[in-house]
Amino acid sequence: MRFLGIDYGSKKIGLALSDEAGVLAFPEAVLVNDAQALARIVELLEERGVGEVVVGESRTLSGERNPLMEKIDSFVSALARKCDLPIRMEPEFYTSREAQRSTLPEHEDAAAAALILQRYLDKRKAQGDRGT
Repeated sequence: MRFLGIDYGSKKIGLALSDEAGVLAFPEAVLVNDAQALARIVELLEERGVGEVVVGESRTLSGERNPLMEKIDSFVSALARKCDLPIRMEPEFYTSREAQRSTLPEHEDAAAAALILQRYLDKRKAQGDRGT
């Protein structure tokens, strides 16, 4: 099953896709966060046969909700109304900073989405390996 990772930002949305086996995450695209972004994401879900979506959960270091989480919650609700796929949340601590060190500026948001997705895939695999 293929997964889509999303790094939601107020100006840009980073997207990443997994391989068909759901093992590795790869940066896919950076969208301007405008009125067409949601429709483009839904198109990508359909075109690429995505079976599950993982959205970065933005919190403070102490685990509290930060101001961006309200916008993320609204985005997730809108996405859920447009597609019939499971949508999971994955903490995104330091993914943007890691992405800045590893890629060109124009690809940072997609790289951050790939980091979020890879963390989720790794946790999922570890849980499967324990038989849960």
